[in-house]
Amino acid sequence: MMFYVLVVGVVFCMTMSIRTLFLADSEQKRFSVENLLWLGNLYTTILVGFALIYLLFELQNYAVILDLGNRLDGNFSEQLKTAFYFSAMTMFSVGYGDISPIGVGRIIATIQAFIGYTLPAAFVIRTVIEMEHFDRKDK
Repeated sequence: MMFYVLVVGVVFCMTMSIRTLFLADSEQKRFSVENLLWLGNLYTTILVGFALIYLLFELQNYAVILDLGNRLDGNFSEQLKTAFYFSAMTMFSVGYGDISPIGVGRIIATIQAFIGYTLPAAFVIRTVIEMEHFDRKDK
């Protein structure tokens, strides 16, 4: 039961973080350091959230990722490092091939990769829309 509560909690946090991308911020007119920090925070939230999802499945003895073809082994900290590494490789690239998703992990990794590839476009669109909105408002 606790497993499902944790997974739902992690997904909720990631969803609320992504939601901020679609909320208009009436105070910012141009791309700024604050926007860059916000984007970095958004990526970090998503990356850590997916790493925790992979780890939670592994801790429940559901194989979702293989490390060089083997189930994750080692202590909690080693499993956390591996899940974080896999999450980062899935989010920012096509991976190196040393760790691969299996079973439901493939679906989770596909969702994460989709989010990782669409966030930059959504961020640029949001910034352009805000700039146009403030340019019209200033006239």
